[in-house]
Amino acid sequence: MSTADFAAAQWTRALGAGVDPHEYRRVTDGLASVADWGPSFLRTGHGHLRRAEDAGSSRSAGEYLLTAARWFHLATLAPYAEAHRAAAEADRALGRALAVLEPGARRVSGEGFTGWLRGPSDAPGTVVVVPGLDSAKEEFLDLVDALLARGLAVFAMDGPGQGVLAATTTFVRDYERVVGRVIDALGVARIGLVGLSLGGYFAARSAALDPRVAAVATVSGPFRLDWEALPPPVREIMARRAGSADAAQAFVHDMDLAALAPRIAAPLLVVDGGQDVIPGVTNGEPLAGLAPHGRYLSVPHGDHLLGNARPDWLPHLGDHLAHALTGTPA
Repeated sequence: MSTADFAAAQWTRALGAGVDPHEYRRVTDGLASVADWGPSFLRTGHGHLRRAEDAGSSRSAGEYLLTAARWFHLATLAPYAEAHRAAAEADRALGRALAVLEPGARRVSGEGFTGWLRGPSDAPGTVVVVPGLDSAKEEFLDLVDALLARGLAVFAMDGPGQGVLAATTTFVRDYERVVGRVIDALGVARIGLVGLSLGGYFAARSAALDPRVAAVATVSGPFRLDWEALPPPVREIMARRAGSADAAQAFVHDMDLAALAPRIAAPLLVVDGGQDVIPGVTNGEPLAGLAPHGRYLSVPHGDHLLGNARPDWLPHLGDHLAHALTGTPA
């Protein structure tokens, strides 16, 4: 894939992550090859760190740090030997940003997870945001903001093989055990759960197997995967995150929600983009159909993660979780 094609493929994902579109164009237009992606995005992130230092302890410093975290995370989307360093820098920048902007935010970590709990301590409900194949807690800040605006507390996490934990852990099949430990650590009786991309599978599986999940939503989540049909770049990322090609193939072989979907007792919203067509991936419509309280929202012009269609689904998702957790009208 050419550099221009790769940049175009990541365009709406980057916008959904919250980077400035003009800065994105300037950075990607200057790339000689895809190999330059990681170093260029790291340099851009460091530029925002310098702006944060110049801003001192003001709110502007926190905003620059959030922007740096976004760029550091996006640096990991192309093959890059220093991807683990970029993920660690994203993690540090997010922590520094929240120390300025939300001093009450709390780092919560445990076996197989780490993340930030944000929002009021007396929130009427708590939502856990689960990332996907190569995403991380730094990518979905706009989703977190939408949930916070509805008065909910939000825990955006990295799990095994994800984000800052990708350097030291690999994917696990029984992700519901990780979610269970998160619920225990948060000290709440019930949660809402949002899963994005592969995180949609993790969220649906967890909702089927842990009754403390009281509301669930998936965005571009797979219902089933076929290893042989998956594009080579997807298989390569899976192999890195699972630890080996054999481990990734075994992981994918077990990924099928047909038996678990009928066990999801919580209200479920499944969001898909009509333009999200990846060979080997069965999208979420069967999940919504099999779940007892499933609802399907398909956005015809939406792509993977629907970064090109935020107004068409994000308010619906926020209202779905707020209503299910608090009983307030959506």
